[in-house]
Formats: sequence, structure tokens, C-alpha cells
Amino acid sequence: MAHHGGVIENNGEGRTSAISLTKVQERAPDLVSLYKTAGASVRSHGLEAVRAAVYLVLDRSGSMRPYYRDGTVQHLAEQVLSLSAHLDDDGTVPVVFFSTDVDGCTDLRLGGHRGRINKLHENLGHMGRTNYHWAMDAVIDHYVDSGSDQPALVVFQTDGGPTSRAAAERYLCKAARLPLFWQFIGFGDPDDNEFSFLRKLDTLAVPARRIVDNAGFFHAGRTPRAVPDHRLYDHLLEEFPDWLAAARSAGILA
Repeated sequence: MAHHGGVIENNGEGRTSAISLTKVQERAPDLVSLYKTAGASVRSHGLEAVRAAVYLVLDRSGSMRPYYRDGTVQHLAEQVLSLSAHLDDDGTVPVVFFSTDVDGCTDLRLGGHRGRINKLHENLGHMGRTNYHWAMDAVIDHYVDSGSDQPALVVFQTDGGPTSRAAAERYLCKAARLPLFWQFIGFGDPDDNEFSFLRKLDTLAVPARRIVDNAGFFHAGRTPRAVPDHRLYDHLLEEFPDWLAAARSAGILA
């Protein structure tokens, strides 16, 4: 998470992105189209001046296997990396893989992203159950260790509810005091009751349970790759501006 608040570059459209279009063209030409789509969404949500770290949390429970195999998870990682280029100038997204526990952590970098998610996934071995709280703990530790006081957007992908719901809820409420916004994205059957828990997390009482509303949820369906990029970005950023405002007025963000 180095050099936050560095020089803000003009991205050639008279607006400011953390990493310029030119730099993306040099380092990751295959992401230019995603970068442009993400930029349009960032501007439509009034976030072009915001600097924020972006994290990606990926579910490796057994039922996720087909989504790794068909490239869906790699594609999500590229979408998130392209979004982060507008918000964070280090060109890096910390990635946490989880199932029963944290399976592994890595950095996804502009230019070093091709095929990386599947390669890592295959080296991590056994795919277990679904425990959100260990992954949340890993993100919180990474953020605190980075020494940043900038906001962070955590894109948290899962295909089901957690084994330990009480722990996930406790961690989310505790983390509300930190400048972290958790944007959950569900893969799989929209009628599945698995996601009732995430809908509940999205609406936990403020201020009774947590100081601000620090989570959002949207369901990407059975074939998440079929969701158009612009729609995915709009969902990822939908609640982030409201949280930024609430976090500022609660003194969580300077």
C-alpha cells in the first residue's frame, strides 16, 4: 500500500485517475477496456477524487471449483484490478483466498495478473468449508500493518453463507470502526437461502450493532461472467459513497 497521496495523474480525459491510461496501456494493454469502463463508473459515482486501497477476497470452498475452472474468478480479479487503478496508485490488489481458514494471500499486480489466480488456486490444495471471519481478520491485519489512514474497498466474493455466522457478524461489527468498506458479491443460485445471511449483514442495525453501515451485497447470479462490466462496477461502487460520507461524519475517516 505504498505511496498513497502521490501525484495524481491526468488520465487523458481531463479527469484524474490514480494510474493513467498511458501507464495501463504500457503495463496491461489487455485491461484497457475494463479500465475505461471502470473509470466511467467511478466518475458516475462522484469518486474520481477519492484515493482508496482495494482488496479482493476469494472463496475457495469446494463448490467454487467450476468458477475457477472456467475463468470466472480470474475475470473478477481483472475487473477489480482495473477498478483499483482509478483509486490506488500502487497498481496492486492484495488478494486473500479462504475456505475453512485462510488458504493463502498474494498481491495481484498490473501486468503480472494474467492467469495468476488459477495458478495460485491450484497450488493451494484442499478446498474446504466457508469461514468469512478468518479472511476478514487477514484483511484487517494487512490494512492495519500498512499504516494507511486512507479508506479501503474490500471486494468479498463468496458462493454461500459462512459456517460460523456469529463470528462473521462479530468481525463485521468490530471492523466498522476501521476505514474498511466490505462489498460482498454472491456467485450461484439467486433463490438459494445461502444468501439470506449476506442480506442480513447488509442491513445490520446502525448504531445499535455497528457505528456505520460498512457493508454492501449484490448477487451476480449463476453465471457472474454474464454480468456486463459496467453493471458489475456500478454494483461494486453503489454503497461506497454513502459509507465514505458516514465514515467521515463518524470520525472514522479524517
